[in-house]
Amino acid sequence: MPLILISGYPSSGKTYRSTQLIDYFRSKIESSSEPRICRLTTHHINDQSLGLSREVYREAKTEKDARATEYSAVKRALGRDSIVVADGLNYIKGFRYQLYCEAKAVKSLSCVVHVGTPAEKCREINAQQLENGSPNGGYAQDLFENLVFRYEEPNGMNRWDSPLFTVLFDDDMPPLDAIWETLIGSDRKVKVVKPNLATVTAPVTESDYLYELDRATQEVLEVILSWQKDHFGEGGGELTFGESTIALPATAVSLPQLQRNRRQFISLNRQHHLPESRIRSSFMEYLNHNLA
Repeated sequence: MPLILISGYPSSGKTYRSTQLIDYFRSKIESSSEPRICRLTTHHINDQSLGLSREVYREAKTEKDARATEYSAVKRALGRDSIVVADGLNYIKGFRYQLYCEAKAVKSLSCVVHVGTPAEKCREINAQQLENGSPNGGYAQDLFENLVFRYEEPNGMNRWDSPLFTVLFDDDMPPLDAIWETLIGSDRKVKVVKPNLATVTAPVTESDYLYELDRATQEVLEVILSWQKDHFGEGGGELTFGESTIALPATAVSLPQLQRNRRQFISLNRQHHLPESRIRSSFMEYLNHNLA
């Protein structure tokens, strides 16, 4: 069953909107006589439920660990009879893409709910929370500004951000009926996930699949590093390898950063038997999402 990713600026009201969604889902479940609806359960995952403080977003390492904690919690909660609301900043598009792939891998639908409170209003709310000393609210001012600056707004044109529902600050409620219809369906019309080659889990039949996964991804890294060496100081560019293209960022990508992305890609696809011809292009697409 579905994954709902909540995204928005810090102090934008994400948990408030998540609570509205969960209350609505529970009322629909309790009032339904349809077996597939009655057995559904809701899971609300956020920093508070995971025991994470606001300060984890101050350092790259602690933030990475926090994202890993959220990812693991979402992965455990996803299931046939679960509605998972991931209520966090979810401000990095590469992380949203990872969660999208995880939902797709277990044949769960997903959507993104963008809490579209303007930055200035969020700044005002954050200052009030700091003044009131709320234990679960308010980011240090410098941390708040940094997170706003780094925020990558969801784009409904991207498949991992689609379908996208935007909730404005003045809206009384999110589009609850539309979200329910999109993810759950009504009148016994069950929503079905359409798998694709990147997320279909199939039994591994070729004994050298992991070898090919390792070899193809290493080839891509070597091409990127060679290009950066030959174009030192040029500040990014498009690198074509085979039929795929990587848009390199203005700042040169370090070897540790490339290796970290490679390990993550291999981990995600270890059990997803990609055709050999698709490994390299899928990895390049993954890098495009994470290096942008």
